[in-house]
Amino acid sequence: MSGHSKWATIKRKKGAADAKRGKMFTQIIRELVMASRLGGPDPDANAKLRLAMDKARSSNMPKDTMERAVRRGSGADQSESYEEVRYEGYGPSGVAIIVDTLTDNRNRTVGEVRHMFSKHGGNLGTTGCVSHLFSKKGILVFERAGIDADKLMETAIEADAADVVEEAESIEVQTTPESFEAVKAALVAKGFEPQSAEVSLVPSLTVPLTGNAAQSMLKLLEGLDDHDDVKQVSANFDISEDEMAAAAKAS
Repeated sequence: MSGHSKWATIKRKKGAADAKRGKMFTQIIRELVMASRLGGPDPDANAKLRLAMDKARSSNMPKDTMERAVRRGSGADQSESYEEVRYEGYGPSGVAIIVDTLTDNRNRTVGEVRHMFSKHGGNLGTTGCVSHLFSKKGILVFERAGIDADKLMETAIEADAADVVEEAESIEVQTTPESFEAVKAALVAKGFEPQSAEVSLVPSLTVPLTGNAAQSMLKLLEGLDDHDDVKQVSANFDISEDEMAAAAKAS
């Protein structure tokens, strides 16, 4: 499991995710508006909208809030315009980082993202400088406590999952982007509700971090996570569970 996935798990356990619900809702609403505008309001015919709606439901977004965002995106009002912009760069010790954003002002966003990189020992690079180190995969994360791990893995394999990665407190099911929805549906049908589920970028190799470099990387990641325009961060760092848990307690 990637360092970013471990960090996300620790944040959920300490309640930090709940504290950021407002930011999370803002980001999901933007995704709903954009997906509906580009592909129409019917989730059965719009895979991107379907994924955004699944994310909204898993985040406990009220149904009327979600439906208003879909209507807003499919309506005639073009005053709210967002675009997806990807930034690539390097963190402490050369960690490869990809930042996917959804913004209505790319000049503002790039300036603020660049400042965060510089502040924490990194720098933005050119388009394509690190993307070759990542591949797109579907990622479903399940808490190990209270579930039949063997049955989950058996169901995932039967549904044609690409891989199953076991950690001390969680199980990560990896799929191809094309099979993500089918694998997720098969697991949910068997009673396995994922703690998180998304198509994301997974690194082909990782950079181990310790000490100051590890702490700087975590501060950079948290700063990016907090930014309203940032939709997803992918990075190829690897930090021990103990160091990440200590950082979570200190934050």
